[in-house]
Amino acid sequence: MLGSILILCAALASPAVADCTYATLQEASASYVTSQSTGQIGSLPAAATYTENFKTANIQSGILSHPLKIDHNRSTHDTTACATFTELIITDRQHPYVIGTQLHLTDNKISKIDTIITDAGDWLFNATGTLYWAQQENWGTIPVEKRDSRAIIQKAADAYLDLFNDKSVVVPWGTPCARLEGGSYTGRGLPSDSCNVGVPSGVKLVNRRYVIDETVGAVDVFLDFNGSGGIPDTHEFRVQEGKIRYVHTMSVTG
Repeated sequence: MLGSILILCAALASPAVADCTYATLQEASASYVTSQSTGQIGSLPAAATYTENFKTANIQSGILSHPLKIDHNRSTHDTTACATFTELIITDRQHPYVIGTQLHLTDNKISKIDTIITDAGDWLFNATGTLYWAQQENWGTIPVEKRDSRAIIQKAADAYLDLFNDKSVVVPWGTPCARLEGGSYTGRGLPSDSCNVGVPSGVKLVNRRYVIDETVGAVDVFLDFNGSGGIPDTHEFRVQEGKIRYVHTMSVTG
């Protein structure tokens, strides 16, 4: 595992890596986790951009420069968009966080890092509760013959997100299904668990940026909650057989 994003970028720039492969993306996400846990960021190519909560930030002084003890991490990998999404949960009592990060690669080099950082004061924030429920879930690899297409996975996510502004939208609810928002969880471990427990009305979720991984039926969506320039938000979904199974939300409201 690489120790810094600088080393990663150099490795990905090697002529030996010709395509955006799953292995290349796994290396990128693993290096990101290592960089966050050590605070050793190195430096990025001149073309790379870095944002925190959708605002341009200085990577040298941002969250990546601070070593964090990570209690949970899970990454998904999108070979079509050449991007990754990583969920991090930090329960350190001094400063707990729940973080979601999209990495975007161009020519097999990291070209953009977008990070959503939630902590005390953000929507339903409770890192300990988030960790507990996240560890109960199965986001494992789906057998090839049972995988949904990229289009079906995105369509399911978009239906859920469109519901906030259009109650006529038909959402492909799965049963069981559980929503994790901050430390709040709708599931009870029952076959009847439902995600169809209501969402706000008249809210536009726009500027959607997707990372889709068909191997695990996952799609993460970075978006502006409540219109352009609204609340920085990420919604991640696990979709199986066209139905929504899990929803994870981080919203920067603090």
